[in-house]
Amino acid sequence: MKLIDIFAAIAVASIWGLGFIVAKSGMNHFSPILLMALRFTLTAICLIWFFRPPLKLFKDLFWISLVSAAIQYSLTFTGVKGLDASTAALLVQLEVPFGLLLACIFLGERVSLKQGFGIFVAFLGVALILKEPKLSGSLVSALMVIGGAFTWAVGQIMIKKMASVGGFMLISGIAIFATPQLFLASYLFESNQIAQIQSADLSAWSAVIYLGLVMTALGYGMWYRLLGLYPMNQVMPFLLLLPVVSVSGGILFLDEILTIKVAIGGTLSLSGVALITIQSGARKIQLS
Repeated sequence: MKLIDIFAAIAVASIWGLGFIVAKSGMNHFSPILLMALRFTLTAICLIWFFRPPLKLFKDLFWISLVSAAIQYSLTFTGVKGLDASTAALLVQLEVPFGLLLACIFLGERVSLKQGFGIFVAFLGVALILKEPKLSGSLVSALMVIGGAFTWAVGQIMIKKMASVGGFMLISGIAIFATPQLFLASYLFESNQIAQIQSADLSAWSAVIYLGLVMTALGYGMWYRLLGLYPMNQVMPFLLLLPVVSVSGGILFLDEILTIKVAIGGTLSLSGVALITIQSGARKIQLS
């Protein structure tokens, strides 16, 4: 990978890691799906100028938006609301083994013995996290986050097949299609949306701005560009930084406590993800 792309991948992981902290703050006021709908509204307004795909791609963009944005974020952040940000960020790491398995099935990417063992270790770590006593009343939330991780991986496979589409054009299209999908989901599963919007304070809108402009427009624009340039299993290793940022942020800014069982499970899960990805990530670095 080029050095500039390595820095871009690190930046994306850091931006997304902080996103869990910001989203937890935003959900103190907005319901989860409404927060995501407002997030993508802002992204769509910001990036609409990049949206010039041929008409033949509209159908693909609709389905990609439904899977990788509307369904995925509805599941993930409804689950995040019932969990610590740090725990949710560790569970989200199942995106990587899910992504590798799906890439193997649908993209023909090879899975080595080492990567197969890594998948086992990653799921073992998540199983240990789910046995944490403090999650006994939040199992549904945890399963929603895991379901969101699987849906995200499915979405990345769909997106990988559109590698010829530029990153900002792709995220602008997803935002434009996902916005009404998310508002519809919020209407069906949540309530009091108008009251929430009318009473939102500066802190709540600041969360929307970060999630819409920084995490989505900038973060996903860079991510989709990287997916278009490099194999999926070469880009994925950088997501190991995401839970590190989220756990640190949860402890520093949200006063979350990382229990021994969650810490051990998280370490196992991250170790599994490392086994899955590092061998493909150890590539020659180009300076230009």
